[in-house]
Amino acid sequence: MLSGCSSAVAVSVPGGADVPACADASWPGMVSGLERRDTDPADPAVAAWGDPAVVARCGVAAIGPSETECIDVDGQGWVPEPLSDGTRFVSFGRDPALEVLVPSDYDPAPLLLPAFTEVAGALPRNGLDCR
Repeated sequence: MLSGCSSAVAVSVPGGADVPACADASWPGMVSGLERRDTDPADPAVAAWGDPAVVARCGVAAIGPSETECIDVDGQGWVPEPLSDGTRFVSFGRDPALEVLVPSDYDPAPLLLPAFTEVAGALPRNGLDCR
């Protein structure tokens, strides 16, 4: 019998994860009713919720102006990128940026983004805005 066996979500820690806003990220305990899960590796700059996992990584490379429509959620800009199994969102106007991977099981995916406004808002601004 396998007791106490939990599977941590495999993640990679971004290169910019050492900035104070990522090292001290205020991750929510729940995201849209999904409970927080352990990550492998365990690092303060990464977090996951639910199964399949919604994954957030703080410290990814900032994106510059793009032809992709930037969406504003609670005053924070996000640039969506469709993936084969969901959507990748990267905070816009922050350097480094916050990445949120939302599996298609949780569509409409933008409805999960308000949970990440505080973490994204703590990252340094880079002068770009959704417009």
